[in-house]
Amino acid sequence: MKVPLGFLATLWSFLSFLPFFFLLLVLGLLKGVIIGPIVVGIILIGNSSVIIGLWIAHFLWTYYCVIRTKRIGLVLKIVVLLLLPVPLIIWPVIGIVGSLLGGIGYGFFAPLLATFEAVGENVTDKFYHCFIDGCRDTIESSCTVVRDFTDLCFHSYFSFMDELCEKVASDEKPVDIKLLKLPSCLLAILIGVPVDVMCITVVAVWKSPYMLLIGWKRLLEDLVGREGPFLETVCVPFAGLAIILWPLAVIGALLGAIVSSFFLGLYAAVVVHQEDSLEMGLAYIVAVVSHFDEYVNDMLYLREGSCLPRPRYRRNMSSSAERESSGDNDSVNTNIRREGSLNRKLVSERSRTLQWIHQYKPIQIWDWLFKSIEVHGKILVRDGLVKAADIEECFLKGNSKKLSIKLPTWTVLQCLLASAKSNSTGLVISDDVELTKANMPRDKVFEWFIEPLWIIKEQIKKLQLLEAEEACLNKLVMSSKYDTPEVWDEIGFPSSDDVKRAQLQGIIRRLQGIVSSMSRMPTFRRRFRNLVKVLYLELLQAGASNNHIGGTFQSGYNGKGAGSGTEIESVSALDDKLDLV
Repeated sequence: MKVPLGFLATLWSFLSFLPFFFLLLVLGLLKGVIIGPIVVGIILIGNSSVIIGLWIAHFLWTYYCVIRTKRIGLVLKIVVLLLLPVPLIIWPVIGIVGSLLGGIGYGFFAPLLATFEAVGENVTDKFYHCFIDGCRDTIESSCTVVRDFTDLCFHSYFSFMDELCEKVASDEKPVDIKLLKLPSCLLAILIGVPVDVMCITVVAVWKSPYMLLIGWKRLLEDLVGREGPFLETVCVPFAGLAIILWPLAVIGALLGAIVSSFFLGLYAAVVVHQEDSLEMGLAYIVAVVSHFDEYVNDMLYLREGSCLPRPRYRRNMSSSAERESSGDNDSVNTNIRREGSLNRKLVSERSRTLQWIHQYKPIQIWDWLFKSIEVHGKILVRDGLVKAADIEECFLKGNSKKLSIKLPTWTVLQCLLASAKSNSTGLVISDDVELTKANMPRDKVFEWFIEPLWIIKEQIKKLQLLEAEEACLNKLVMSSKYDTPEVWDEIGFPSSDDVKRAQLQGIIRRLQGIVSSMSRMPTFRRRFRNLVKVLYLELLQAGASNNHIGGTFQSGYNGKGAGSGTEIESVSALDDKLDLV
């Protein structure tokens, strides 16, 4: 879109923009007022029913698993059992209040944003979509939120507890704390939580006006210059909405800082236990406020560092040196960003906002994972590695380790093998997309899952697997037992090197652990369930399920062929059976 040049052109563009913006704003607010109560009712009633209905089970099962687990030592187990009633009693209150606030925010703002998005360049019949978009899809999405929340409270919770109760290796030491350190840790918590909450809250409140004014200034500059998020025509009316809603973003950031300060104060007990020194814990309580202040200054392009004291709270000099080195690198990066902001021009290609446009979002990687699982799942169905019995187990029992764990593990392994062969510095997630540390999402939860994959990729690269070894490794991933030498011999693994086999066993075990943690994430079970339906249809089309799975779902398609009408009937019957399960 052409950038207006000159004062008169900019003024005319601004004046012509106002009526268009206010009409969309009024329409979006009206839709939010109508759709909002419906969404709030669905999310509040649905989530509250799940929380209250499962609360007794969560309470009793949590205590049972903590008592039974061997992963926690005796002293830490006693402390956890004494403190467990606090979060378990607070959980229903937090869950219900959070559902109420989330329902209000989503039910009101989703139709409002959809109204502005409906005037995009790629949208046909804009007048119709301005009224329709954000109504039905918002209500349907609210039902999806309740469904994902149910999966999280039921399947994810019990999956995590089952892992907690699993047997530990004989050489694995349980996590425990020394009884002599317990008073110091409790004292650090009693001092750290109120001090850090108060100090970080003061810093956040002090910096909030800066965030408000700097944000408004940046949004107005991008609006006038038509750059950053407002380069496209679709974002021009959205600009005014972003400027109006920016104070809400500031309030949200302030509340987030206050909530996070509580956990930062709790971490003082960890420092005391690790360093075996109450003095180090007190030093951390002071230093973490300085770290927070420096982080805020970097985000808002304010002064470098922090004027607050930052005492040393770690005795390990090498770790301190690394932190100082990383701090120097961060300051260099901060200087670069600040220099770029000072020399900022109203040119689209040089907008500061566009610096992040090439970074992938976690939802994009999540979508890639399920698309890859679908593609590789169809390949495994055709090769006979995924059979009708596996589909039936997932359908009827509601659980199938071969499908929910091993199939995603097989998919991630193919990505790692392709990345190792290509000598890529990152992960090759498709033919034209490479995930590197420069364009990966800046999300801590995502980094916990993706960073181990970098290490595993380098291990695979050093092993220099042959094609025959890769083929056998793929079969081992999908086999029921891969940790016995007999299975490796039966499959015919070419190498007899025990060290190499042990390394590959460790890689498979770590990948399955990563996928097992991913399976507890929200939306995983719902999306994987839809993916299994696709594999079921693939079995019908391939004719592999006529004798075996056909009898199980006879009522779904009455013994008909695998044509299009049959597939529709089969999916309908499948949905009914899955809902019953």
